[in-house]
Amino acid sequence: MDDATDPPIDAPTPDRLLHTGAEGPVDPEDLVRLTGKDVTPERLEQARRLLEEHGPAAVERYLP
Repeated sequence: MDDATDPPIDAPTPDRLLHTGAEGPVDPEDLVRLTGKDVTPERLEQARRLLEEHGPAAVERYLP
């Protein structure tokens, strides 16, 4: 490691690396996983309905 070129460990994450995922395709399993819950058929169905109603913006319900 080169201390002169490596960013400090506590440096903030650059904005270009931060994203919610709403800019790309989201499937029901993605939506369930981001909630931190286990993927079950019932949760997949609920996520599918949310995606039908809100589209990829449904992700915003779970991310700050």
